[in-house]
Amino acid sequence: MTDVPQQSGVRLGRRGIERLDLLLLTIEALDLNGGEAMLWTSQQMGMQTQFPNRVELWKRRCHNPLRRTTRREPMAPVDAESLICLVCAMAERLYPMLHQLLSSREPDQLTQQRWNLLDERLRDLVEERMNPRRGAVMRLLDPMFSAEIQRQLVGTLALVAGPGGIDRLRATLLDPTP
Repeated sequence: MTDVPQQSGVRLGRRGIERLDLLLLTIEALDLNGGEAMLWTSQQMGMQTQFPNRVELWKRRCHNPLRRTTRREPMAPVDAESLICLVCAMAERLYPMLHQLLSSREPDQLTQQRWNLLDERLRDLVEERMNPRRGAVMRLLDPMFSAEIQRQLVGTLALVAGPGGIDRLRATLLDPTP
């Protein structure tokens, strides 16, 4: 697994926090027990002090301004780094599923069923947890835009699985372009 984050210099901007939380939501959509799996994985990585329970994990994620309930203070760099490590570890764990979604060798009908299931689960999570009056949330729920956004999220998760994933994800989240 990944080591506990030692550096505390990552200060994510608004877009980075939004992307990080959307990646975590995508993980939850891919894994039915995603919240519990994240907590278990964080404990396996030695981050019990950072995420001792589900409530603390939820508090760290609530810096996303797209959420219904959001925390206004800036995200602590150590929290951002811990969540980045957690996303990468979960992406590595879910890589076989990510590979199936992105594979062109799978039958089209089966691939479409998998994407539809992901779309349904992610849409439910977004409707439940995000503020529906925000433009970005409206795009996530709009079928015209959501498929492309979901492909980007799954592609990002696939790219950050494995060695060097933490650095790739950190660079992606620090990139100011949308």
